Amino acid sequence: MSQLTIRRLHLDFGPPLPRHWCGGDAFRTAFFNALSMSFPRGEQFFIDSVKHGVATLPEDKRAAFEAEVKGFIGQEATHRRIHSQFNGHLEKQGLINHWHARFDRRVSLVASADPRHGLGITAATEHLTAILSDWGLAHPHWFHSEDERINTMWLWHFSEEIEHKCTAIDVYLALGGNDEWRVRYYQLVTKSFLFELTRQTINNLWHDGTWWRPSTWASASRFLFGREGLVRALRGPWKDYLAPGFHPNQMHNAQAGRWLQENQHAYSPVSPNPV
Repeated sequence: MSQLTIRRLHLDFGPPLPRHWCGGDAFRTAFFNALSMSFPRGEQFFIDSVKHGVATLPEDKRAAFEAEVKGFIGQEATHRRIHSQFNGHLEKQGLINHWHARFDRRVSLVASADPRHGLGITAATEHLTAILSDWGLAHPHWFHSEDERINTMWLWHFSEEIEHKCTAIDVYLALGGNDEWRVRYYQLVTKSFLFELTRQTINNLWHDGTWWRPSTWASASRFLFGREGLVRALRGPWKDYLAPGFHPNQMHNAQAGRWLQENQHAYSPVSPNPV
């Protein structure tokens, strides 16, 4: 089991954010804003799924997960809080979060089901965020902002996503979750997540008044399909999860630990505490 550190970021999201904070680029700003909009509800679902899963384990197995799960919950709760603050500024800019209502409807379908359903969905989403995070740490210029608060937020979040990438799948496996359903959840989550992310990004561009500009879609093409683009970079890591017996600890993500080590001034560690 891993010992996960909960970190309190030294960030003040009181002052407003630049409208096109991502290097002045409308598309990339809209994309990362859409990603942030998904986090408050998503992180709470992950917390609830892991809590529920661990609570149903036999007592001897449950004890082995106690420290790691407390750290996982603390990290995800902090992500939820920081992104809620960030998203509050987006609302003031006139952007409308359409993730929440649809997300709540989907969550209601698995709320009282076998805990492996929620854990399988959580593990699948955690892999998507881990490979995105690894890409982000290697390519920080894609979301760089003149506002250092935003750079710190994303790099810290990416690093912690990688740090706790194994927690949900380990609980899933401890409850007897199998490869067949692990892959099914992953395929379902991928389709749903990409659809909702695309939909929210376009909606952000619409409310921003930049969806019609040729420069917006030229940027989208470079960002998504260019030589260093997101789709090309994530194709291989995405497929890894489909392999029989895959486990996230097979991924080597040294960049996350390095960022956390080199940027200790950006946060204070706190004692694990479930939220």
